Amino acid sequence: MIKKNKPKMKTALLIIDVQNRYMGQVPQGDREKGIFFINLLIELFRKHDLPIIRIYHTNSENGPRPDTEEFEYPSSINIRPEDTRVIKTYSNSFNKTSLNSILAEKGINTLFISGYSAVGCVLATFVGAMDNDYKPFLVKDAIMSHDSAYTKNIELMFDAVSYNVVDLVVENS
Repeated sequence: MIKKNKPKMKTALLIIDVQNRYMGQVPQGDREKGIFFINLLIELFRKHDLPIIRIYHTNSENGPRPDTEEFEYPSSINIRPEDTRVIKTYSNSFNKTSLNSILAEKGINTLFISGYSAVGCVLATFVGAMDNDYKPFLVKDAIMSHDSAYTKNIELMFDAVSYNVVDLVVENS
């Protein structure tokens, strides 16, 4: 049997639209849990010196506008200025942004996706990642939406992985 050489798994963490403007739309318990797990993921990716990419949504008609407080992530999210930043104007973070070229430059082929909204931009980016030949995974408890039941349905339908699975993959890649 001939073994095919598979490329080594190279991972990145995407944090999508966890902006002050949108966090008020998330039920408080879900928001607290989501932020907790996003921060665990950030800590894990920093420990292994892996890319953390923070994605921001804006729209020329209704914002939020860059350089405003509502555009920024809450201070409770442990991002750093050196974490790569992508600004998007569409739900899919790959659509008309530099995300694909950033990932290609770093040799990334596997994405762990967290953030807001599980039924909007997170889901659109998940599908966009597949369309761009990445292996994407939604991270259970690290995605949020305006409705807890919708978030749970997305986690079930798209087979979201737990933090422990992300930790195992990162530790062994």
